[in-house]
Amino acid sequence: MKIRFSHLSVSERRKIERWRQAKLSPDEMARRLGRHRSTIFRELRRNRFVDAELPDLNGYWGLIAQGKADGRRSIRRKLLRQAKLRERVEHCLSCGWTPEQIAGRMRYEGAPERVCQETIYRHIYSDEGRSSELWRHLPSGRRRRGYRLRKRTSPKFAPELSILFRPDTVARRQEFGH
Repeated sequence: MKIRFSHLSVSERRKIERWRQAKLSPDEMARRLGRHRSTIFRELRRNRFVDAELPDLNGYWGLIAQGKADGRRSIRRKLLRQAKLRERVEHCLSCGWTPEQIAGRMRYEGAPERVCQETIYRHIYSDEGRSSELWRHLPSGRRRRGYRLRKRTSPKFAPELSILFRPDTVARRQEFGH
């Protein structure tokens, strides 16, 4: 069974901060939070505050760590970083284009700045896109993004033809061809 990934919350980062000041080991922090130990080690390495002018303040601080994590997450969002590209995408959406058509047209024209349809959908259903009500321009017009679940396929053979019900002579494989 797969473990679902989730980002550390502010409260978890605050707990790590307190435990760090109490000199608790990262393994013990991971056990108490119910996380893998590599998550804690990575968190402490990535979000450590270092200032050469104020060495007394160096260390792990929960709110600073949350700010750094949020900053890294927003840097990756292309349509928030590039205003011209975002305006072009939003204009095409308001004209009735689907994200697939927008991405395909950009690829066809060889635009220097382009996005894929998934990036457009993520922008539409992000906090910024919801506040602009971009979802209204989609053909489905859904406020929340729907994910398709695979339908369970019916078996190819009838249950009574299962290999479990084969004759004993075939099960023992004593004759050629069994």
